[in-house]
Amino acid sequence: MTAARATSARPRNRRVAAFGHRNYRLFFAGQAISLVGSWMQVVAQDWLVLQVSGGQPFWLGVVSAAQFLPPTILGLFGGVIADALPKRQTLRATQVVFMTLAAVLAVLTATGNVSVPAIVLLALLLGCTNAVDMPTRQSFSVELVGPEDVGNAVALNASIFNGARVVGPAVAGLLIGAVGIAAAFAINAVSFLAAIAALQLMRDDELHRARFLNVPRSPHEIRENLAEGLAYVRRTPLVLMAISVVGVVATLGMNYNVLTPPLAQQVLGSDAAGYGFLMTAAGIGALAGAVTLVLAGPPRAWRIPTGAIVLGIATLLLSFSRSYPMSLVLMVPIGFGGVFMAATANATIQLHSPDGLRGRVMSVYTTVFSASVPVGGIAAGTLAATLGVPATLAISGGLSVLAGIGAAAWWWRIRDRGTQPATLPAGPPSPEPATPAATTARTTPAESGLGGRPATR
Repeated sequence: MTAARATSARPRNRRVAAFGHRNYRLFFAGQAISLVGSWMQVVAQDWLVLQVSGGQPFWLGVVSAAQFLPPTILGLFGGVIADALPKRQTLRATQVVFMTLAAVLAVLTATGNVSVPAIVLLALLLGCTNAVDMPTRQSFSVELVGPEDVGNAVALNASIFNGARVVGPAVAGLLIGAVGIAAAFAINAVSFLAAIAALQLMRDDELHRARFLNVPRSPHEIRENLAEGLAYVRRTPLVLMAISVVGVVATLGMNYNVLTPPLAQQVLGSDAAGYGFLMTAAGIGALAGAVTLVLAGPPRAWRIPTGAIVLGIATLLLSFSRSYPMSLVLMVPIGFGGVFMAATANATIQLHSPDGLRGRVMSVYTTVFSASVPVGGIAAGTLAATLGVPATLAISGGLSVLAGIGAAAWWWRIRDRGTQPATLPAGPPSPEPATPAATTARTTPAESGLGGRPATR
C-alpha cells in the first residue's frame, strides 16, 4: 500500500468506511448526479416504447432483449478486458458512449423521427457498451477502497443507485407530462458529465491496484482466460450459488420494465406520472434494502434466498391488486427483496474472488444477469400479451418464491458442509493457490473509475 493510501482519512463509523477514501467520495458524488439521469431515461424509454408501439408490452420485452443480449454474448470477453486494461480509462470511454447514445435518442424523439427499430438499434449499441462497462464497474470497488472496505462500498453503491431510483422515475414521470419525453433523454446525456468529471479527478496513487492480466494475443489465450474464470465459479460453491440464484430470480421475477408500464396503463388506468411513481415506490424499497445492508455490517449469505422470497411474495400479491394505492405499497417490498438479494450476491462474489480473477468472475455474474433479460423480458412480454399482466405477475411471483426456497436449501447444504462460511469476512478469503492468470499477471499501474446506465429490469 502506498503512503498516500495509508494516510487516507478513516471515518470513525465503520458503517461508512468507504467514505474514508477520497476516490470513492468522488465516485459517490458523480453517481449521485449521473444515476438520476439514467433512471429518468429508463422510465422515459419504456413509456416511449409503449407509445410508439401502440401499447404492446411485447415490444418492451424486445427492447430489453436488445439491450441485454450483447452483454450475454460478449460479457465474458468484457471480463477479460476488465482484468487486462486500466479501468478508469476504460470506464471514461464507456461514459462518453452512453452520453452520445442518450443525446441521439433525445434528438430523434424531439424531432419526431423516433421509431421502434431506432430504439432497438440504440438499445443494441448500449448493450455492446455495457458488455465492457458492467464487469469493469463491478470489479472496480475493491480497487477503489481496498479489500477491507469492499463490502461497505458495495452496500453504499447500492444505496446511491437506489436513491437515484427513487428520485429519477418520479422526476421523469412529472417531466414527461409537463415537457415531453425528449427532455428526460437530454438530461440523462448531460448528467454523464458528472461521472466523467469524477473519473478525471481521481488520483492514481490512491487506488488499490489489482494485478493486470497479460493482454491475450491469440484466440487460444482468450479461451484459456475465459476458462479460468468459469472454472473458479464452478469450484467455489458460494459464488456458484449466488450467481445461479440471481440469474434464476432475475429471469422469473425482475421484469419491471416489461410489466410495470402495462400494469399502470391497462390494469390500474394510470398515466406516465403514475407509472413513474410506481417505479419510485420500488426504488424506495430498494433504497431501504440497500441501507439495511449498510447498517447490517458484513454480508451474510442467507440474505440471498430471503430477498428472493420477499420479492416473490410481494409480486404474487401485486397480481391480485386492482387498486393503485395498494399496488404502490406492494412495489416497496418488491424493490427491497430484489436489492437485498442482488447486492448481497454482488458482495459475496467480490469477497470470494482473487484479484487476478475478479474481473472474469464478475463477468460471469453480469453475463448471467444480462442473459436473464432477453429470456425473461420476452417471456414476460409474450405472457402479458396473451394471458394478461395480472396472470403474468402471479406466475412470476410464484416461481420466484419457489426459487428462493430452493436457494435456501442450497445455502443450508453449503453451510453444513463447511465449504464456505455462512458469515463472510470483512476482507477477502485466504489466497487461492496460484492460477495461470495469477502467475503471469503484470504488476502495472491500474486506473479505475465508475459510471454507467442502470442495468435495471
